[in-house]
Amino acid sequence: MLREVTAVRYLTPLRTGGSVPGIVEADDLGTYVVKFTGSAQGRKALVAEIVVGELARRLGLRFPELVRVHFDPEVAAHEPHQEVQDLLRASDGLNLGMDFLPGAKDFTPEVAEAFTVDPLEAGKIVWLDALTVNVDRTVHSSNLMIWPTFGIQEPKLWLIDHGAALVFHHRWDGSAPDKAYDFRHHALGAYGPDTAAADAELAPLVTEAMLREVVALVPDAWLADEPGFGGPDEVREAYVAYLAARARSSAAWLPTDFPSRAQLAAADARRAADTEKGRPAWLKRVPDLHGKPGAEQDWSVHLG
Repeated sequence: MLREVTAVRYLTPLRTGGSVPGIVEADDLGTYVVKFTGSAQGRKALVAEIVVGELARRLGLRFPELVRVHFDPEVAAHEPHQEVQDLLRASDGLNLGMDFLPGAKDFTPEVAEAFTVDPLEAGKIVWLDALTVNVDRTVHSSNLMIWPTFGIQEPKLWLIDHGAALVFHHRWDGSAPDKAYDFRHHALGAYGPDTAAADAELAPLVTEAMLREVVALVPDAWLADEPGFGGPDEVREAYVAYLAARARSSAAWLPTDFPSRAQLAAADARRAADTEKGRPAWLKRVPDLHGKPGAEQDWSVHLG
């Protein structure tokens, strides 16, 4: 099981994502980024966090420790924002925490320009995302952090935020395990990911036994009400069956075609130009009523 801790102090909400996680201190003296069961994404996002994060760890990728966090909304009684208070009150009980990485930096396009990623490591991360159908690790939203590891001077890539993965579990509609997805805009596509070498190394590791070990970490309560299933154990077996079948069929979905940074930049420029062409003239230029007579203001900056 994942370690269990109790939140003793709520520090601050994080508004960079729609789920509004919060930083908390716990009774083990640790600091964690907590994702709450009461968020709009619901419990399936937390299931995805556990399954993909723990898969990443077993495949040798860097991922912060996950813990089960018991949360009492009273520890956040000082939080001034009503919408955050509503979220916290709806999350009384068991939630999911990720070890906070102090001083870590987001892997943004600007940071990526000066950062080196080994093609095999890039390939392994892309392979994991393709296996788990993670559609939220793009050049615009990498969900990667740069952080030094213990005893190592140079910063390393750490994976975070997998709540948008496992898209198949939102409907359980029988989508084919060998279905391909478009990973051309993956955050690491410009590093020449060696997905073939990653597939050769990782696919044999994703066994049914390993998958059962991973899904066993998901609390029963987060699987209990899944329509069409007879209980948490049946849901766990559905995850095992799908992911095992997907690993076996990797030849059908293995991403291999990645544009360069220059190609991505050119595509973004074309998209921006097409968007600008479609704007009504009155949205592009309107009189600046607060400036000098006759002055105009470019509203596309604010509305783009």
